[in-house]
Amino acid sequence: MTAGVVPQSLTPRPAEDAHVRAVLGPTNTGKTHLAIERMCGHSSGMMGFPLRLLAREVYDRVRAIKGDKQVALITGEERIEPPDARYFLCTAEAMPRTAGQHAFVALDEAQLGADPERGHIFTDRLMHMRGREETMILGSATLEPMIKALIPKADITSRPRFSTLSHAGVCKLSRLPKRSAVVAFSVEQVYAMAEALRRFRGGAAVVMGALSPETRNKQVAMFQAGEVDYIVATDAIGMGLNLDLDHVAFASLSKYDGRRKRRLTPSEMAQIAGRAGRHQRDGTFGTLSGTGKGDGEPLQFTDEEVYAIEEHKFAPLTHLFWREADPRFDSLGALIADLEARPDNPVLKAAPEAIDMAVLRRLAGDSIAETVRGAGSVRRFWEACTLPDFRNLGVEQHARFVARLWDDLRGGYLGADFVAARIAELDRMQGDIDTLQGRIAAIRSWAYICQRPDWVLARDEMAARARAVEAKLSDALHARLTERFVNRRTTLLMKSLGQDASALPVTLEPDGQLTVEGESIGRLEGFRFHVDPSAGVADRRMLLAAGEKALPALLERRAEWLLSEGIAELEISGGAVKWQGRALAAIAFPGHPGSGNFGTPRLTLTRDVALLPDTAKAKLEAGLAAWLEQQLEPLAPLRKLAEAARDPAAGSQARALVITLIEARGVISREEAGLENLPKEMRPYLRKLGITFGALDIFDAPLLKPAPRRLLHALGLDTRAVQEAMQPVLAEGSWPKGRLPAGYRYAGSQAIRVDLAEKIFRAAFDARGKVVAAHPKERNRPFRLDLALAVSVGLEAENARRLLGSAGFRCDRARALPEGAQGAPAPDRWYWRPRRPEERDARRDARGTAERPRQRKPESDDARPAEGKPRGKPGGKRPQGNRPPLPKPDTGPARAGGAFDKLADLLKG
Repeated sequence: MTAGVVPQSLTPRPAEDAHVRAVLGPTNTGKTHLAIERMCGHSSGMMGFPLRLLAREVYDRVRAIKGDKQVALITGEERIEPPDARYFLCTAEAMPRTAGQHAFVALDEAQLGADPERGHIFTDRLMHMRGREETMILGSATLEPMIKALIPKADITSRPRFSTLSHAGVCKLSRLPKRSAVVAFSVEQVYAMAEALRRFRGGAAVVMGALSPETRNKQVAMFQAGEVDYIVATDAIGMGLNLDLDHVAFASLSKYDGRRKRRLTPSEMAQIAGRAGRHQRDGTFGTLSGTGKGDGEPLQFTDEEVYAIEEHKFAPLTHLFWREADPRFDSLGALIADLEARPDNPVLKAAPEAIDMAVLRRLAGDSIAETVRGAGSVRRFWEACTLPDFRNLGVEQHARFVARLWDDLRGGYLGADFVAARIAELDRMQGDIDTLQGRIAAIRSWAYICQRPDWVLARDEMAARARAVEAKLSDALHARLTERFVNRRTTLLMKSLGQDASALPVTLEPDGQLTVEGESIGRLEGFRFHVDPSAGVADRRMLLAAGEKALPALLERRAEWLLSEGIAELEISGGAVKWQGRALAAIAFPGHPGSGNFGTPRLTLTRDVALLPDTAKAKLEAGLAAWLEQQLEPLAPLRKLAEAARDPAAGSQARALVITLIEARGVISREEAGLENLPKEMRPYLRKLGITFGALDIFDAPLLKPAPRRLLHALGLDTRAVQEAMQPVLAEGSWPKGRLPAGYRYAGSQAIRVDLAEKIFRAAFDARGKVVAAHPKERNRPFRLDLALAVSVGLEAENARRLLGSAGFRCDRARALPEGAQGAPAPDRWYWRPRRPEERDARRDARGTAERPRQRKPESDDARPAEGKPRGKPGGKRPQGNRPPLPKPDTGPARAGGAFDKLADLLKG
């Protein structure tokens, strides 16, 4: 092919391009997830990725959906291809150059078409890989003009980022927040950052392009599992790695791109910084202090770069790199000419000389070129030259390796014994990190060679051996990295500790860590010191002595801060004052357990503050007591009752009722109140205290508010279940079985707050009272009752009827209108009849220990209607028989029965 000739590979495909959809946007937009869902919805599909690591991750996800037999993984070093596979996950280089064989095709990170080294691969796949039914191109928004120029009929969709990415400025490595990534651009800097993080924060995972995918997976899994809170990585982290990161810190903003050292472009910065934040969780990015130019100038982003990264606005791509993907193999000269050809399309540029092209040119000028004759030999020679330089040897060294490989390949296949011997040479787990990395790079070369279909005899067996050795080497490298950057304490710190723990400069960090020269020796949780759990047995005694020697002064300053600035962090829980989840003081109310001295609670400091000096301890106790006094404000109604219970002038009967109400924490049923011993003239006095005498319950309404109920539960004074918001009505199943929250009573399948139940009862008695007043001579005249009030608070109509039934109201449902009849339906008719004592006792005996006992005679003391006619038809006569005569009409307070005999005896005694 000559320069200036439009290659056949640039010929447009209008019909196929009509099904192309480009999904563009920044990181964390769900593009890859969308493509996976779309592919799984088709009968077959293929996706291309920039990294073997990412291809493997998506392979595992699709395999979980479609099953092992339908999903294949194809990379340069690994090939898992079941015979019936219909879904293929590949690296971009390993994607077969076919079009229309799969219903769905997708290319991820397509903006890599602008990458000088690999761009021509992505450009070729972007232009020619097509699905029969749908083609999806995923990439950055900067790719949009290239899509419009190369695929005019493509449907372009932009997706916004799920979360916000914001600039956090400069941060010291020792102050780096948890779940952070540090990004560096050289192996030396990666190791230095990981070593520093191990000293400051206990360890870090390491991710570099030089690591094998298996090692990277294990390091990432260690970070994801929370074994370490930090990860140090090269820019490899920006390409498809899904991490639970909150912050990305740049240790450098420049990198060597193979030709020169240059500053990252804003889009490259955003690709890396965008790994912070996952789905709906926001993320931040910034730089590390102390890693600037060496002239005192801090490393930092420019305002323009910050704006571009936060707003996801970058300069669009102006070109993509291209190289003929289907060259002629007539001769080495024709092959080189085609690979050096330039495209006619103005948005495409000839790709810079990649490592494979450089090796080809180097060997074409050597004597080895004389052995390459014929199209088949030229093709095979070119395939050998495309062997990736996993070991980063450079053109000259890598060309020598390819030449030796060609000497073996030109005569046919590589022998199984020869390949097995080369693999066995690398099957050694000894050595340091650099040695193991070199072996992994070498075994990756042999894994690639074994994957070629016509290079190795017993290919499948040799490929399995290569993968097994790579897995073992990866495990060994992961162990070395973990040992170096996570588990080992530095020699420098151990020397500084020595034997004199009192001489150590112990510092309390804002997050509660106790550090010595930046190295954590333990942690303060509240006021209790815990030695660093990663310390060895030999070091724990020394670290504990160092911490306890400095603790009294540190705790005194911490107590002062708590009372002045951190007072809002205190809470009451489990009958104690707690801070950071630990109890500082137990709360007790001295005196009679029933009357309760709520005005003067007593605090008992816990062992957590034992190391606090006496003066500071007394000051802390006084401060906590003053704080507690303010927190007890919602219990003012209970204090008022407690004062009345101690007042001799109130009378023994009233005091007995008040004490019973206090012990019940503000709510008690009428059956348990002992009302038969309470004179009527005492009720106005009790009502002035805030006590409500309801139809079924006696309660102090202010104590039914959320604040006092939560406080009683937190103090341990009421161990029943608590409803945080004290909602008017609780739905069925919203409380533990048999444990109705305090302040509620059953209403059918729902539960209602007792004060609202009383409003419903009073409305019913008012409706009945009006009918009785209008017809005083009629007994038990029916009346109408509107359930709007009950329904408005959330009760279902049927449950409202059941609630009213517990108070003695009976509803005769009106007949429905005949079919075809017109007009308003007849209203329901209601009757009221208080339950007689013998009926109540018989029902209670039959029910036994039922979960929801019915309450006895329910009549409101504040809305007492006159007695009407007995149950039955209005105006009808009562049937005669052996039934006892009806009691006289009761217009006084509701009576209590035998349920209170025991309490009455105690009161009399």
